[in-house]
Amino acid sequence: MEKTELTPKQIVAELNKYIVGQGEAKKSVSIALRNRWRRKRLSEDMQDEIIPKNILLIGPTGVGKTEIARRLAKLVGAPFIKVEATKYTEVGYVGRDVEQMIRDLVANAIRMVQEQESQRYEEKAEEEANKRILQVFWPKKSIKEKVKNPMDVFFSSDDDDDEMPEEPKQLEEPKSDRRQKMFEDICAHKMDDREIEVEVAEQNQGFQGILTGNSTEELTNNFQEMLGSIMPKKKKKKKMTVAKAREIFKEEELEKCLDMDIIVDKAIEATEESGIVFIDEFDKIAEKGRSNGPDVSREGVQRDILPIVEGATVNTKYGPVKTDHILFIAAGAFHVSKPSDLIPELQGRFPIRVELQSLTVDDFRRILTEPNQSLVKQYKALLETDGVTLEFTDDGIDAIAEYAYRVNLETENIGARRLHTILEKILEDVAYEAPDIDEKHIVVNKEFVSGKLNDVVQNVDLSHYIL
Repeated sequence: MEKTELTPKQIVAELNKYIVGQGEAKKSVSIALRNRWRRKRLSEDMQDEIIPKNILLIGPTGVGKTEIARRLAKLVGAPFIKVEATKYTEVGYVGRDVEQMIRDLVANAIRMVQEQESQRYEEKAEEEANKRILQVFWPKKSIKEKVKNPMDVFFSSDDDDDEMPEEPKQLEEPKSDRRQKMFEDICAHKMDDREIEVEVAEQNQGFQGILTGNSTEELTNNFQEMLGSIMPKKKKKKKMTVAKAREIFKEEELEKCLDMDIIVDKAIEATEESGIVFIDEFDKIAEKGRSNGPDVSREGVQRDILPIVEGATVNTKYGPVKTDHILFIAAGAFHVSKPSDLIPELQGRFPIRVELQSLTVDDFRRILTEPNQSLVKQYKALLETDGVTLEFTDDGIDAIAEYAYRVNLETENIGARRLHTILEKILEDVAYEAPDIDEKHIVVNKEFVSGKLNDVVQNVDLSHYIL
C-alpha cells in the first residue's frame, strides 16, 4: 500500500510505534492526513475549495507534540519543517520574517526530491564513476592523441588503444582483456584501498559572508550562489583512496544526470500539495491580555503569519509558492497565555484544538520499553559496543519511571526528556568504566537505581541542578 493511502487507523498504528499515549492528538493528525488523500480524488473545482484544517496542539513540553508532527511527515514522505515562532519578528524589524519558513520548506523539498531522483540514477552514476577510476589507472588515448597521420586510423590495431601501466613484460592475455578484468575488480570494490591521484573541483569560498544579518538572509544566499556560478571552478589534484574517489565521481555524475528544472517543479508541487509546517512555541506570540499595546515579537508576528496560513503566494529563489494547501500544526504549552489570547483571525485558522496530557508513571514506564528504538534499547546497544551487557529488571524500570515522574512534579515538568537526564545519571559510572571493567554484565534493578539517585532526589535543591 502506498504511504499516502494509509487509513487513519493505520496512521495511528504507525505513530504508536514511536510515541506513547496522546491518542486524541494522533487521531486528529491522522484525519488531517487522510483528508489530503480524499481531496486529491475530487474534481479540480472542489479541490480548490477544500482547505486543510490546521491543528493547534496544547500541552506541556516533552509530551510528544513535535514528535507527532515529525513522524507524520516522515510517514508519508512529505516536505516538513519545524520552526520556533519566537525567532520571527514583524516585517520591517531586524530578525527573520515569517515568509522564510516557506522558503526553508521548499529547500527541504528540493533536497527530498533530489534524493529520490538520485536513487533512480544511482547505478548509472556508479558505473560512470568506475569508468573514470579505470581511466586514471589505465588511460585510454583519445583519437586526437593517437593519430598524427589521418590514415593511421584505418591501420591502428586494438592493442594500440590503451596506455598500458608499467608491468613486467611477459606473455599474457591481450590488453583489452586485462583492462576489462581491472574494470571488474574496480566494480567489485576489490581495489577500494588503493591510492590514486584525481582532479577535484575546489569550492569557491572567497565571497562567503559578504552580506550578513537574518533580515537579508535570502538575498545573501542568492548573491553567494550567483557569485559561485559566475566564478570558474578551479581544479586541483588530490591523492585519495579509490573508495573516496568513487564517492566524488559518483556525485559529479549524478549532477549530470539530474535535471534541476524537473526537480524544482516536483519540489514546489510537493510543497504546495503536501507540505507540513510545525510552528513550536506558538503560545509565546500570544498577547497576555494585550495590556501593553502591540508588540513587535507578538501581535505583529501573528498578523504576518495570518496571510501565510490563510493562503498566500511566497516568492522564493525557486519561484512563487502557494501556501493554500500546506498543513500548519502549531504547538505550545499555553501555561501563561491561552489560545483565546491569539488574534481572532488567527484562532479561526486553527480550527482543530487538541490538548495533550501530562505523562504519568505508567507513560514513563511504557516510553522506556515500548517504542521502536526505545531509550532502554538505545543504552543497551551503546554499551554493547564495549562488551557490556545491560539488563534492566522490571523493578528497575519502575523505579526509573517513578523517579522521573517525581522530579517532574517537584522541579520543572519537562516531560519525557526527564528520562534522558535520569538515565544519564544512573549509567554515568558504567559508561565511564565500561571499556576497563572486568564484570561485563550489569543489572539495573531497583537497588541500583536508588543507589544512584536517592541522595540527589531527596535534596530538592540538588535535583534542580543535576536532574
